[in-house]
Amino acid sequence: MAHIHGSGRNGRPAERTPGRSREHAAKNRKGAGARRRTLSQNFLTDPSVARRMVRAADLPDDALVLEPGAGDGMITSLLARGDRRVTAFEVDPHFARRLSERFAAAPRVRVRTADFTAAPAPREPFSVVGNIPYSRTSAIVDWCLRARALRSATLLTQWEYARKRTGASGRWSRLTVLTWPQFEWTLGERVHRGRFHPVPRVDSGVLRIVRRPEPLLPAAALADYRALVEAGFSGVGGSLDASLRRLHRARRVDAALRAAGVERGTVVAFVTPRQWVALSCHLLGIEGDRIAGEAR
Repeated sequence: MAHIHGSGRNGRPAERTPGRSREHAAKNRKGAGARRRTLSQNFLTDPSVARRMVRAADLPDDALVLEPGAGDGMITSLLARGDRRVTAFEVDPHFARRLSERFAAAPRVRVRTADFTAAPAPREPFSVVGNIPYSRTSAIVDWCLRARALRSATLLTQWEYARKRTGASGRWSRLTVLTWPQFEWTLGERVHRGRFHPVPRVDSGVLRIVRRPEPLLPAAALADYRALVEAGFSGVGGSLDASLRRLHRARRVDAALRAAGVERGTVVAFVTPRQWVALSCHLLGIEGDRIAGEAR
């Protein structure tokens, strides 16, 4: 029996055969799959992971929360509990429409069909929580670091990205070291790739970036600290001490390395952020008990 679906040219119900219905559904599935690949969409399917992730975010009951890549709203529904205000960003119009319908009766949830990284950051304190597209990880992290009112970011990223940024492999990235005086980077749980749909090729991990209540270095010293780190990561001379001697006398560099516990010839990637803080204290003449304690 033919299925009735839609209207014909003359206003009469148009008949659609079962074969054409299956063909139409197949095209929709194909289109959805292409859309997911283009937007780097891998949806979390395990509610328990979402619950643990939101708990790890440690959000105040009245927090303002931004969620990049809200998808089908699994994490959104957890973020929206209590008096929290949630702005869910979803660039895919299909899922943005579904989110709007799902949370139509939730006045504290706002859905935006927009690119998260193109949105202006709130001026009041806020947090970011989300299962973010792998292809947009760097852009989203950079946006968070630039946002002056950001309290914390709790993000599901590729496992290796999270390990790289938190020094889990024993190596430290330039970005982590540059921002360490202002932000603490920590690695959370590993999430098996089978907890997503479509199933990605690699596992994910929870990455936490938390703004420190007070920077480890005085605000006036942060620019000089960053210049020191940039020089150290320049690769000139093949080692950290050789690179730093471009800016400071050899004897001063040697003394700073000893004080920070860094052996001469150490490759820059193996110098910890805490050692960088200690190096900056000695090379830039910064003093303070709190800074010294962090360096140890």
